[in-house]
Amino acid sequence: MKIRTQRAPALAALLTALAVCAGDALARTFPFGPHRRGVNDLANQFVPYHAHLWDLLHGRTDGGLLLNWQSGWGTAFLPDLGTYLASPFALLVALFPREDIEYAVYAVTVLKMAAASAAMVVTLLRLRPGPWWAAAVLGASYGLCGWAVLEATYNPMWLDGLIAFPLLCLVGEWIREGRRPLLGPVVVALCWAANFYTAYMATLGAALVLLVRLVAAREWDRRVPVRAVVTVSLGIGLAAPVLVPVFLGSRYAYPGLPREFEPAGWTDVLARLLPATYSFTTPAAFLGTGTLLLAGALLLHRKVPRRERLLWACFAVAVAVSFQWGPTHLVWHVFATPNGSPYRQTFVLSGVLVLVAWTGLSYGWPGRRALLGGAGVVAAVAVGAAASDLVTVWTYPLLGAGLAAACGALWLAREGRRAVVAAVLMAGALVGQAAATTAYGDRERLGRLDDYPAYGAEHERRREALAKADGWPAYRTDSGREQITGNEPLLLGGQGAAYYSSHTPEVLTTTLAALGGGWTSGGRNLQSLDNPVTDAVFGVGARWRDDRVVRTGPVVPLVSVRPEGEAPRLGVSAFRNQERLLGSRVYDLPADGVCRVGSEVFLWAPQFRGTARLGAGGAVVRMTGDLPKRRAAMASLGVQRVAGARPVLEGRRLWHRVGCLDRARLATAVAALRATAPTSVRVTDTGFRAELRPGTRGTVVLAAPRITGWTCEGRPAESYGGLVAVSVDGSQTSVSCTFRPPGLRAGAGVGLVAAVGLATRLWALGRRRSEVPALEAPGRVPELTRTG
Repeated sequence: MKIRTQRAPALAALLTALAVCAGDALARTFPFGPHRRGVNDLANQFVPYHAHLWDLLHGRTDGGLLLNWQSGWGTAFLPDLGTYLASPFALLVALFPREDIEYAVYAVTVLKMAAASAAMVVTLLRLRPGPWWAAAVLGASYGLCGWAVLEATYNPMWLDGLIAFPLLCLVGEWIREGRRPLLGPVVVALCWAANFYTAYMATLGAALVLLVRLVAAREWDRRVPVRAVVTVSLGIGLAAPVLVPVFLGSRYAYPGLPREFEPAGWTDVLARLLPATYSFTTPAAFLGTGTLLLAGALLLHRKVPRRERLLWACFAVAVAVSFQWGPTHLVWHVFATPNGSPYRQTFVLSGVLVLVAWTGLSYGWPGRRALLGGAGVVAAVAVGAAASDLVTVWTYPLLGAGLAAACGALWLAREGRRAVVAAVLMAGALVGQAAATTAYGDRERLGRLDDYPAYGAEHERRREALAKADGWPAYRTDSGREQITGNEPLLLGGQGAAYYSSHTPEVLTTTLAALGGGWTSGGRNLQSLDNPVTDAVFGVGARWRDDRVVRTGPVVPLVSVRPEGEAPRLGVSAFRNQERLLGSRVYDLPADGVCRVGSEVFLWAPQFRGTARLGAGGAVVRMTGDLPKRRAAMASLGVQRVAGARPVLEGRRLWHRVGCLDRARLATAVAALRATAPTSVRVTDTGFRAELRPGTRGTVVLAAPRITGWTCEGRPAESYGGLVAVSVDGSQTSVSCTFRPPGLRAGAGVGLVAAVGLATRLWALGRRRSEVPALEAPGRVPELTRTG
């Protein structure tokens, strides 16, 4: 029996991987076909971040764990590491060739789902013994829940929460029994470090499961809540070196677009319990008809104590209802309605339903009465979902086939006949439904979300060209305005302005916008700004343009010296803001929008959505403004060659301004700044050191955003129009600035305190055990002491 129990997690993992891969193959989605898999954040964030992790592990990055020189002209990396890459599974990408990074991310995604299934099986068998193959099927149904195969599949960091829920339920059992005082906090720490957002949801769900277990068993030991608080607190404390920088990174990030929670209609909620449905704004609670049948059968399962039946049933309903009520919705989502899917905690409901199903099954196979009750619940869900537009032509056939297979399997198992056939029926029904749901979701996402090509030969050609042109830190190489995806500096190389993260610093977004930069995702997905003035100011000496790398001309060094005086304040006009950072006038701003012949015409229209061209025959430039979600970047319309030609705009929100760039004036300004620049600059993974010319006075400026964490010469760095700066009075021969992410020191301190607390707790427990009277030792006769 022990060997079979050990096989159960492996079987669950195998079923999960089989169903996911079969579904993707059925949809002919990457890596099994020509259809794109990379949508939204998967292509814009997760693939580029894992590519950067590959580079970091192989020593090929500009920057290190604390500072990322490649994105956003230089930004913190530790918060991104803790948010997107802290999962132990992420390290597996190092085993793949870099050009196969898409395959690596896919493998990690499937492996996480399989691991979640295996973890659930271990937890089920730990809670109560039962048929091992049934535990494997239920565990696989958890790993294949709709939330996993439809939502988290393109947000793989969330899958760490899918793994965390059963592990934290297991920790809850250890707490209840007073066991594993070391392993419990360590598991909590790993879960929270891997992804704190979904770990919070998993912890909340596991705490409720522990409460139900205590009430169902009529146990109430006052030490249990204390042990729970201590275990979770120590675990979170151990993860603090990652968590605190992540929290503070969010604090200093550009605020996302506010959103009000709108609960989904109950018919749609019921529909999402069924196979082959898809929607971005409803809870993806599909589990497989067999699991739903067993969960529904619990109330009428006579072998289960009545108190336990009522508790688990009411608990499952309460969790589902809490998703639909505004205040509890906020509790589940760390008190902030997220941008995007508003039901990110759905995996907890899926896990609870699996626990409900196992609770009944662990007491014995359900009888006819219970099976009829379970079938009635499934039928009620199907009838309630009939009015939903989410139901597809495949939903009810898959539901009917799955229900028949599950009922047949449970009948065979109950009669003690052909257990292998029963197992095949249950597993086959689950794999078939999950594969079909996966395939349907693959196709639906392509029609509803932005999609991007998989990393291939074109990406590799571009990356090699950028690497060949790289001159860091003498000058930056920008991956270009024509983006294949967000975070291209991480994916393709270079040191540009593009950057997309939940931690995009507010100072970076506002500075880039003030200079004419563009964005999507409400200001968190920043685009490269292809402009001669900003290229000069930020030292961009080469960039990708028109399908090749081009040289941009002389640029200001990465570290420059500005004259004494008050630091510039950025104002309303993007043209004048560029000049303020450059320190010279290089634009003419004609009131009539007509530039003189020979100047380069730039259009600044952040809200404009449409096309623009210079005169009747000018090249067409497409702009995609739609504030506040999208902001159009300043764009060149070409050189004014015909007197009187004006920009022609076709679209909506036509407000715009025209700037006429004088290249000669720009070259003179750059030459002046190069003449006073430091004699040498050494860039490190955490900052820079510049050797100054004798008698240098003024402000030393680093062409990087002045994000929180920069210090120069032992004090917080100054700001020069949003850039890192430090004043010098002529006595210094060199200047050093270093970057430390906010919260790094505090997080390390909390982690140390937690480690000391854990060690102290273990020492106290060990001492208490050593003081157990000798009479408890086997074979010893206790001494009797007469009193009185």
